[in-house]
Amino acid sequence: MKILMLSDVYFPRVNGVSTSIRTFRHEFQRLGHEVWVVAPDYGQATADEDGIDRVASRRVLFDPEDRMMQPEPLSRQLAALRVRRFDLIHIQTPFVAHYAGVRLARRLGVPCIETYHTFFEEYLFHYLPILPKSAWRAVARLLSRRQCNRLDGLVVPSAAMRDVLVRYGVRTTMRVIPTGMPGDAFVEGDGAAFRARHGIAPGRPTLVFVGRVAFEKNIEFLLRVAAELKRTSHPDIALIVAGEGPAETPLRRLGTELGLADNLRFVGYLERGAELNGCYRAGDAFVFASRTETQGLVLLEAMSLSVPVVSTAVMGTRDILAAGQGALVAEENVANFAAQVRRLLDDTELRQRLGEEGRNYARQWAAEGPAQTLLAFYAELLAGRAAT
Repeated sequence: MKILMLSDVYFPRVNGVSTSIRTFRHEFQRLGHEVWVVAPDYGQATADEDGIDRVASRRVLFDPEDRMMQPEPLSRQLAALRVRRFDLIHIQTPFVAHYAGVRLARRLGVPCIETYHTFFEEYLFHYLPILPKSAWRAVARLLSRRQCNRLDGLVVPSAAMRDVLVRYGVRTTMRVIPTGMPGDAFVEGDGAAFRARHGIAPGRPTLVFVGRVAFEKNIEFLLRVAAELKRTSHPDIALIVAGEGPAETPLRRLGTELGLADNLRFVGYLERGAELNGCYRAGDAFVFASRTETQGLVLLEAMSLSVPVVSTAVMGTRDILAAGQGALVAEENVANFAAQVRRLLDDTELRQRLGEEGRNYARQWAAEGPAQTLLAFYAELLAGRAAT
């Protein structure tokens, strides 16, 4: 099968969309399929594999980490790719890539599918505060309904996201297909060496968060949990925040206000593999409280390395935590969340048991299964197109 993926986001921009594209692409290629990716040029050198086409782009004013592909260069690139006779177009983002992908699929007469990666109604108002939150929610719902109903198929990473889109009025055929765990997620990391590099003593109680340092990730709440633990039971608590994003400066300021200047470590983006895995392994627990995750792959990444998780169960994380393995579920309440973390930090046996459970559980999410499911969905759409 020949598959064209279009996205407004890809590496070196590190996020769940980039990870999902690369994970599925590698699995499809391993299974003998051809996958071409068209994504923005970020204006820096990238060690791209064959089959990654970069398109000239410009900065996005409200979100400087991202780029917007320029329509004319994108049109030229897609016109050049038409000779490859793709069987299916898979769009990954709802911006320039969405509209270009839908147009191209109609011209080629092939199915057009999209993955709904981001819970936009809980996202947009953080970046464009010119309208109230309620207005942005209405805009996100309307736009999502219109875009999704123009597609032949829709992939959602969790049942919770599917239910949201049904409430929006989306009628397109949907499949819940989470991103599987890439093979490098199970590569051991050196937590002791990571601690040493960042001045964290071997026995110091340490929590880890990995993800984009953005307002919608609710990292402010995790800082307040750390402050509560410092005040009540663990004065030397350390919180590692691995990632970058627009909320970093306000979070650093809040950390100082909460008396956490010596307890926080902002370590930036880390390369996947040994470096990132060392960060996970440096933690006694992985903590997470985002309200907007459509899946929450970082929970599984932590579990795959035997790091127990303390997390709220909201949206996509609910699917991962439903099995009750490798994690303690907490409320979005500082006292309750801190109590669950304290329980884990103070009980070595519990940490070990949850770590072992989580590692075994994460292996059930290996990438091959979701890739096969998505290929079956592709085949279903292609069969339906042939029948009509």
